[in-house]
Amino acid sequence: MKAVAPAKRAVASASEVKASPGKKSESHTALVRRARRINRELAEVYPYAHPELDFENPFQLVVATVLSAQTTDLRVNQTTPGLFAKYPTPEDLAAANPEEVEEILRPTGFFRAKTKSVIGLSKALVEQFGGEVPGRLEDLVKLPGVGRKTAFVVLGNAFGRPGITVDTHFQRLVRRWRWTDQTEPDKIEAAVGALFPKSEWTMLSHHVIFHGRRICHARKPACGACPIAPLCPAYGEGETDPEKAKKLLKYEKGGFPGQRLKPPQAYLDAGGKPAPPLGAG
Repeated sequence: MKAVAPAKRAVASASEVKASPGKKSESHTALVRRARRINRELAEVYPYAHPELDFENPFQLVVATVLSAQTTDLRVNQTTPGLFAKYPTPEDLAAANPEEVEEILRPTGFFRAKTKSVIGLSKALVEQFGGEVPGRLEDLVKLPGVGRKTAFVVLGNAFGRPGITVDTHFQRLVRRWRWTDQTEPDKIEAAVGALFPKSEWTMLSHHVIFHGRRICHARKPACGACPIAPLCPAYGEGETDPEKAKKLLKYEKGGFPGQRLKPPQAYLDAGGKPAPPLGAG
């Protein structure tokens, strides 16, 4: 499916959005319908939505996700090739010299704590799971540095088991959309999960996070370039002028979709070059 440019999709004017959806009077049924429509719209805008961390197996994904805390996925993708070249397996990383690992992880920030976590989780994998990443939530969250968010990233993207990834973008957007007023990640996860079939949870997470990174920013959302403006009760919190809003759009890696340094073939055009960036003329 061809990516749809947000700036070219029908964006509602202030008068069209004045009857804000998501008011307290909105019934549960109406909320479910609106939430699912938002997800369908975002699926059209981001048909290539995916985990933006490079990985080739579950071990690489769990380590990369732990490293992504307090830094960008792009920075992690620039760091992990060197890490996995030197320590390709849990056994290798479990036996690593911490000081050498720290030097590799320094660019990701909080490198001492992250070194402790990735070496610790590697030792746990070797000692408790035969060197294999477990495919169950209750096992994953026992690993050092792995919480529910990281666990669901791994389950959804390495094992194909549905999960909702409640990161800072996800929390911000679902509250703006009034899908929930909860503030604790586990309660947000439960409230949002109840609005969608379980089979949609993983891709829903990708759609919401992609939108939060590109259009619905924390400080200055690009409301005037937002493809779901008519469905958003927070429309108007950001720039509503279409041309000004378009200048606020953010795209990683020089304008190409996603941050992955090794994009899957699906994200390349027929000539083998990166597909045009979202919003390109």
